[in-house]
Amino acid sequence: MSLLSAKGPPVRASRGPNHSHSGSSGWLRSVDCRPFRDKLTRRALMAGAVAGAAGRAYGRFGSVELGVCEPAAHFEQAVAFGFDYYEPEASEIAAMDDGAFAQFKARVLRSPIRCKAFRSFIRSHKIVGGDVRPDDLHAYVNRTMARCREVGCEVMVFGSGGARNVPPGFPRERAMDQLRGFLRAAGDAARRHGMVIGIEQLRREESNVINTVGEAVALAREVAHPNVRIIVDYYHLRKTNENPDVMWKARHDIVHLHFANPSGRVWPKRPEEDPEYRHFFRIVREMNYRGGLTIEAPNGSMEKDAEASLRFFAEMLAG
Repeated sequence: MSLLSAKGPPVRASRGPNHSHSGSSGWLRSVDCRPFRDKLTRRALMAGAVAGAAGRAYGRFGSVELGVCEPAAHFEQAVAFGFDYYEPEASEIAAMDDGAFAQFKARVLRSPIRCKAFRSFIRSHKIVGGDVRPDDLHAYVNRTMARCREVGCEVMVFGSGGARNVPPGFPRERAMDQLRGFLRAAGDAARRHGMVIGIEQLRREESNVINTVGEAVALAREVAHPNVRIIVDYYHLRKTNENPDVMWKARHDIVHLHFANPSGRVWPKRPEEDPEYRHFFRIVREMNYRGGLTIEAPNGSMEKDAEASLRFFAEMLAG
């Protein structure tokens, strides 16, 4: 079942069946939902990109949708490769003037896919510390969510390491209170805009708070908001040496996944590249994960790497 509410961007007449993000998650019942597109059609496109074969491909990746993190300028390239959805930066969309955003929105709505997820939610504002400007932050969050929703946002990834970092000497518990307060307010905004926030764990080089899946789950449960859950980023999982088994414990809270080869943060291409690949995908299958898995690999290119990477995901998700 999609996270989209009844209020949203125009959709085509041919839409596929509803699907849920997590096989046993009950929290989705509190969100008004509708499907986003005909998955079968784009699975066929994906099959062409992966194997050069036409025909039905819905069963190839089961209930997992594949997306890619790239700038707005590369949107059409993702469509050509047959990705299920696109994941640009929310901060990039927020920085566009009205004309530039209207042009981007028109490009998206002409296409068979949408920007189902967004990353880099907050860059120009502080969430914790003594320099927080609540009114400016509130206005930014609402404006950004409104724009992202217009092009199909269902999941707003909350990494934003610079915005959430605890400043030196600032009381950590006070910072955590600020973070919880922000997420509750942002969760209310997400509910109004028909999306969910996914707290992302970040490696310690990028953030000094919420570095593990376990910490992200604990924070989400403290916030206790139906529109605030977590995502799991495989790159950060490996960089903090966290066991993929933690995903099973967190399965009811996971709404989205990010993925990159942890050696160089590049596009994954071969099962033997990393010893935990098969472990990770076994957990994904066992938890009956239903949702998006986005390639977030800044050190590579869609043009050169996408075809091999799509073959890799076909193999890994098939088991």
